[in-house]
Amino acid sequence: MRIPFAQIDAFSATPFGGNPAAVMPLSAWLADDVLLAIAAENNLSETAFLVPDTSGAADFELRWFTPGAEVRLCGHATLASGHFVLSSGGDGDAVRFRTRQAGVLTVARDGVGYALALPAWKPEPKPLPEVVAALGVDGVVETLWREGGYGVIVLESEAAVREVRPDLRALAATGDHQAIVTARGQTADVVSRMFAPGAGVDEDPVTGSAHAVIVPYWADRLGTDRFTAYQASARGGALTCRLEADRVVLGGACVTVIEGTFLLP
Repeated sequence: MRIPFAQIDAFSATPFGGNPAAVMPLSAWLADDVLLAIAAENNLSETAFLVPDTSGAADFELRWFTPGAEVRLCGHATLASGHFVLSSGGDGDAVRFRTRQAGVLTVARDGVGYALALPAWKPEPKPLPEVVAALGVDGVVETLWREGGYGVIVLESEAAVREVRPDLRALAATGDHQAIVTARGQTADVVSRMFAPGAGVDEDPVTGSAHAVIVPYWADRLGTDRFTAYQASARGGALTCRLEADRVVLGGACVTVIEGTFLLP
């Protein structure tokens, strides 16, 4: 079986930045263990699989797999999937993806890049002492939690976010969740980093799902529903953010860096 394959750097206008995702269109779903094995072979933070949606609710069904598990929401691989579809010769301006746990997600052309609409998942205050200890951070402003596995640790400054050096083994022991450190920024209005060693991702380069959580928080704190964000990983990624009722809309560019064929026995 031959499956088309594209590796796309999302939230970056140039190669070697942003967050790489594999996008693989299928005519029908393969068994879950096969999808997981393909994702493990690709060895990227996420592989996105697309199947034409026959329900009429969207254009494609979309699922995402890390090398170790299926995930409930992945922003950068959705953006990459939108780029894959919209740059493949069609003349449409938007594409809709039906997902199993996050509803219908839309990627639309937006200038030279794309706008990705995700659910707004506002976090609530909650003590996270074990996560804070594993991150090794001081000067914590606030800690919050969103059901589904999203912990937010607000720090005093961009410098504090950039200086985080977590104990990844200790952080993994706190569970399968995202540990999102964030602060008001100088590079952008808001900066962040995201660690999820419990899910097999030590540090994610740019995380759309993390911004689905922190954008509602920062919209309240900044007093505006539009701002810029930068994820300060080694690769780095720039995003525009806006809160529209129950949706977080993230803007960013994509670039395809690899195209080929996956040979499945």
